Amino acid sequence: MNSWTGVPQMFRSLAAPLPPPWEERFGPLRACGPDGLVVVAQIGQSLDGRVATASGHSHYINGPDGLDHLHRLRALVDAVAIGVGTALADDPQLTVRRVSGPQPARVVIDPSGRLPARARLLADDGVRRLVVTGEGARPPLPPDVEIVPLPHDEGGIAPAAILAALAERGLRRILVEGGAHTVSRFLAARCLDRLHVVVAPMLLGSGRNGLVLPPIARADEALRAPMRVHRLGEEVLFDCDLSAQRVPVGWANRSR
Repeated sequence: MNSWTGVPQMFRSLAAPLPPPWEERFGPLRACGPDGLVVVAQIGQSLDGRVATASGHSHYINGPDGLDHLHRLRALVDAVAIGVGTALADDPQLTVRRVSGPQPARVVIDPSGRLPARARLLADDGVRRLVVTGEGARPPLPPDVEIVPLPHDEGGIAPAAILAALAERGLRRILVEGGAHTVSRFLAARCLDRLHVVVAPMLLGSGRNGLVLPPIARADEALRAPMRVHRLGEEVLFDCDLSAQRVPVGWANRSR
């Protein structure tokens, strides 16, 4: 397998195809859509579609190869976004540690202002940190954290509004990393270009489901998309192409 060294820089240059196997795996994320954005979501789950046990334990469903893939995605995007539930439950760092590459901006979607100032992803390490919160919320965060107030209702903040706000701040290649609820909301809102599902060779038998979408009456109404399959050691990556159904945010048109 070719070295990963230098791939993040080549990825952004767009000058030539990436060396194998990286072009097939990450090449589709290089070209932005008509609104100037590329939005990819990643979710890791068991064979039976669980992202955690019934108690909420999820470290680690995915093994080293799956985790390396996630960190490579982080190294290729401008920003990585998670919901506040994941931030509170896992206290992640959202940094690139397992592979070489630049650090993305870290974004938390926190409509009610629940994120504590001590959260590890808010560490002052020179990387941009943004908290997308509901209008009127006053989270007690460090002064150098960017607050992004947006309209919200009982369902939360609209994914398209989040993407538009990030684009206005220069963040155009976005990784929606979790949790399952946040990824499901972006998928249901047709706000994803790609969905990476990394399946680990285990059966949990019960626990928390991965993707949860509005119910359908018939199997032939299910979302179907072009898909590529990649081996990640003992795990399998399903790369789903959702670009044909993604709703353009329209930021590029508004900025002209």
